[in-house]
Amino acid sequence: MVRSIADQSVTELGGRVSVLTRQKKDHVTLDRLLHDLGRTSGEEQDAVLQRLYRLVFPHAFAEEAVLWPTLRRVLPDGHELSLEVEQEHQEVNELVTRLEGMGHDHPERGAVLDRLTEVLREDVRDEEDVLLPRLQQAVSTRDVRRLGVLWEVVRRVAPTRAHPVVARRPPGNVLSAVPLSVLDRLRDLLDAGARRGPERVVPALRTASRRLTWAAHRVEHLPLLRVGEDPSTRSDGPAAA
Repeated sequence: MVRSIADQSVTELGGRVSVLTRQKKDHVTLDRLLHDLGRTSGEEQDAVLQRLYRLVFPHAFAEEAVLWPTLRRVLPDGHELSLEVEQEHQEVNELVTRLEGMGHDHPERGAVLDRLTEVLREDVRDEEDVLLPRLQQAVSTRDVRRLGVLWEVVRRVAPTRAHPVVARRPPGNVLSAVPLSVLDRLRDLLDAGARRGPERVVPALRTASRRLTWAAHRVEHLPLLRVGEDPSTRSDGPAAA
């Protein structure tokens, strides 16, 4: 019988460096952020969203670059299992891209936030109850520890923003890591500065952030970064120009 990783101890999951333990820890943090998201508004909610993005997008990127290729290799139904989660990741990217174009008073903002929360919770359940236990059954404890180290390395250099156009699978997603990660992390710094910095510098910081967003959308459309995409998760995303 397959047991959810949510119901297993650190020892059962392979220790602290295991990818299963790391995943479970991130999911606990995500749950807390989603609760905070529902209790905030305005600039305070924007700060929660930025923390959520910095957790969710590197986490998902590392899954798509490290874990799901392994799942497809070791399980006969790995393609179908991973594709369902990749479709959830794609919807998250599209919802966040929509959200970033909305002001605090936009009439659809609440519905988009509700759907984003719903999809993220569905994604956690699919991973903890199905994909990760299946991976656990198919590989050794040594393997889940090795995957944990690799997953953490990739996560630390992964993009931190929504990129719906980039492939959800290698090689496109792997090729996107460096340019998009640099642009995203610079934007994170600018947005944080705009929320906390002196009022006189806020307009300049926000303008710089918008320019980096435009640059990231241009990079997303590079043909090499779309290689490997399954048709069901393909998107043209926001306009490239």
